[in-house]
Amino acid sequence: MVGPSARKPAATPRQRLEGFLALTKPRITFLVVLTTLVGFLVGARRPLAFDLLWNTLIGTGLVAGGAAALNQLMERRADAKMKRTALRPLPTRRMEPFEAAIFGFGIAALGIAHLALAVNLLAGVLAAVTLLSYLLLYTPLKRVTSLATVVGAVPGAIPPMIGWAAARGALHTEAWVLFVIVFLWQMPHFLALAQLYRTDYARAGFRMLTVEDATGASAGRQAVLYAAALLPVSLLPTVLGATGAVYFAGALMIGVYFLVASVRMAARPAGPAAARGLFRASLVYLPAICLLLVFG
Repeated sequence: MVGPSARKPAATPRQRLEGFLALTKPRITFLVVLTTLVGFLVGARRPLAFDLLWNTLIGTGLVAGGAAALNQLMERRADAKMKRTALRPLPTRRMEPFEAAIFGFGIAALGIAHLALAVNLLAGVLAAVTLLSYLLLYTPLKRVTSLATVVGAVPGAIPPMIGWAAARGALHTEAWVLFVIVFLWQMPHFLALAQLYRTDYARAGFRMLTVEDATGASAGRQAVLYAAALLPVSLLPTVLGATGAVYFAGALMIGVYFLVASVRMAARPAGPAAARGLFRASLVYLPAICLLLVFG
């Protein structure tokens, strides 16, 4: 029998709050909300409907946080095997699985309902598609095929469409261009991450491209192809009249920067330095292109 002194002390309210916050993967949720904001601002007519914008961001944030929590629930055993995720709330037992399930389902359902009722039905449907494809396709496929990365880039690219749909009530060509921009950006970003944490992913049983080809050559080549495709696609908002010359020039410059970082990874696929450089370049590219879309 375990004595009182051996029992794990009860978590404080602050620790509980921090645990629930960690389940939402705040940095990823922030990026989701950011791209949703950009989609709304690019698509919105003036003057801005700030109440509609606020409701859009709240609903999308709730769905993104719920998806993150449920993803951690589904991958809690794999997370325990990886150094980068071993300290998450579920592997460390700071949170119990049933708590993550209730929390994740609850805020995701609340977010979808909020979008459907306070914004419009299309925004709610897009959020539901994002959630289901992330959890039912991408998450289980990670153990089956390296193509899961491509599948996972789809729900990751839908948020700007949610923003556009919220602002316009329909999906126009510009919304699909935003989708493709974010989709193509994600691939070099994820490939660089997969190279940096190749050993971790292999230990967890995830079929990443860098696990299947430990040299990193395949990941490097694909990163170049996606970054090269992103460059002309990123210029389409100006061609379509959604942005001006400032955006065009800025998108061209940061697109070349991103492509060069991808080429460097392809040239030195085995070492971590080039992969880390591409990962950092990806973190520069996304907020830069978002700012240009809004103000360019």
